[in-house]
Amino acid sequence: MITGRPKVPMVLSEQEQMQLKSIISSRSLPSGLVARARIVLMAADGLTNNQISEKIGLSHQAVCKWRQRYLKQGISGLHDELRPGRPRTITDEIVATLIRKTLNTRPKDATHWTVRSFAKQTPISREGVHRIWNAFGLQPHRQRNFKLSTDPFFVEKVRDIVGLYLNPPDKALVLCVDEKSQIQALDRTQPILPIGLGYVEGFTHDYVRHGTTTLFAALNIATGQVLASCQHRHRHQEYLEFLKTIEANVPKNLGIHLVVDNYATHKHPKVKRWLAIHPRYQVHYTPTYASWLNQVEIWFHLITQRAIRRGTFKSVKDLVTKIDNLVKIHNSNTRPFVWTATADSILEKIKRLCQLISGTQH
Repeated sequence: MITGRPKVPMVLSEQEQMQLKSIISSRSLPSGLVARARIVLMAADGLTNNQISEKIGLSHQAVCKWRQRYLKQGISGLHDELRPGRPRTITDEIVATLIRKTLNTRPKDATHWTVRSFAKQTPISREGVHRIWNAFGLQPHRQRNFKLSTDPFFVEKVRDIVGLYLNPPDKALVLCVDEKSQIQALDRTQPILPIGLGYVEGFTHDYVRHGTTTLFAALNIATGQVLASCQHRHRHQEYLEFLKTIEANVPKNLGIHLVVDNYATHKHPKVKRWLAIHPRYQVHYTPTYASWLNQVEIWFHLITQRAIRRGTFKSVKDLVTKIDNLVKIHNSNTRPFVWTATADSILEKIKRLCQLISGTQH
């Protein structure tokens, strides 16, 4: 004999079943909401509250609660209700005023706002200012450098080089070529303190400078491999020697597209003469002040951060040996950089930047 209060049958429409099943299959929704959706679906399949309780792992009272909530409120009843708490003390108007003040004003005794200096000028605490700045991505203490190209053929050169990256030509190699000059062989005056539990690696601020070298590099954008050579000086003679190295290492049946910057070494008459008698070379110059278009700069940044900046070198020969070893390791396990920016996206970004600075006093 069945005793107790008779339960209202759980009847779901096809749309409600789809909504509940989508909640159950979600990987981003809270687990509590997923469990409640399962309770409703099991109830619609005819399971009793005790059976649902055993399968879900919740108490009998919890199953009854969410079942009744769904019958009264539908899907919205499965979500948590707003809990009582302290009312907001910072209104939307105060937040808007704070943001306008951050964007449009500066302190009288400094070049930029800090959390502490801003809090002194407002009724909001330091913690409140920090939370609002963090929520809206405001960072008055930080700056980013930029430089707009003055090249009259900037648009044409961007489309030319980006076109090479996104659609490389058939039966040809695209090599990004540049030099990293004045790499210093620095040796610290005292031994480096090794990293340990609770403290970072330490080194002295003073050093012994043993000399410099110049690293010539050509990055193959198709494979990511690098052809590199260290030279004592940075002149057109050394650049010509590096071009001859490229010539010796690239199969004769392939054309060569060189992406280089506007450094005078690359445009020396002897260099142009050598390129003229080697017709398989096509040179693509980056716009002025736009070396970021040259992918080899990415590789220069990587070796600087990983092997040069924190390195200690007893001599220039020691520096060159370590660079050569790094190049070998890189070429043995490498992959190309993935260029995704289109010419139109680059030009649109520069257009927005020009619009932002057009109203300044510069």
